[in-house]
Amino acid sequence: MTAEPVIDAQDTLAPAVLPPTVRASLSPSRAADFKTCPLLYRFRSIDRLPERPTVEQARGTLVHAVLERLFDLPAAARTPESAGDLVAPQWDRLVTEEPELAGLFAEGDAAGVAEFLRSAAALLEGYFAVEDPRRLEPAEREALISAVVDDELLIRGYLDRLDVAPDGALRVVDYKTGGAPREAFEARALFQLKFYALVLWRTRGVVPRVLRLLYLKDAEICDYTPDAEELLRFERTVVALWQAIEQATARQDFRPRPSRLCDWCSHQAHCPSFGGTPPPFPTLATTDPLRDARSGPAAPGADE
Repeated sequence: MTAEPVIDAQDTLAPAVLPPTVRASLSPSRAADFKTCPLLYRFRSIDRLPERPTVEQARGTLVHAVLERLFDLPAAARTPESAGDLVAPQWDRLVTEEPELAGLFAEGDAAGVAEFLRSAAALLEGYFAVEDPRRLEPAEREALISAVVDDELLIRGYLDRLDVAPDGALRVVDYKTGGAPREAFEARALFQLKFYALVLWRTRGVVPRVLRLLYLKDAEICDYTPDAEELLRFERTVVALWQAIEQATARQDFRPRPSRLCDWCSHQAHCPSFGGTPPPFPTLATTDPLRDARSGPAAPGADE
């Protein structure tokens, strides 16, 4: 699809200018946390326990950064070689902005860093196997979008890429640096894209024609076509999910839901399923419902 720039007035909404009825915020990542494990939602969104970045998350963030910068180049220059040339400079930029990333590798481990950069470059090869960026002009890249639903809930998140066709049709594109998942995990990824589709529908009045997942490791594309009735049902699901979060918060009752995903959880030391004890529940004065976990929605690539 070719694209024309689109400005979403809701992108610039700050809490000070939100409708006075809005009292909570939710991103697709945190909504998925609650669906996966209510206690994980509590650890991230209420306790805001720190999490050390992993190599996999850092690789995802790096690849997203390279693909964003790739589209700054003239169309003819968007080649695999150009993308490869962006890997090291973008890693240096990320480490400067987030010094904790440097701690992923032992001091002086030049070989480890080099292998990490090579692995990111290999994922970019997967990207070029499924798309030709010389034929694309995205309307939005790494854009924060938001909308108010049910008068009280602000939903928001980062789009990896939005393509807009000359006829106004929208295509939402999400880069995944992991392998193509089994059905249950693909449903989680589509949940995220439906979240974005709902925001776009509510802010622009257009149901996206295509929700596209690009699995770079396996060089696979998964396309999904939503409709207005489905997004209306999904909106009710999101509102019901938030109501469940509110009820759990009022009861201070967020229970663990053990699964194979526990193997990747940073908070086993605090989880009763692993013999841990959650920290004391924060007082209401220390929480801000308009601050979705950490300082906002999860950064691009952070939840790969």
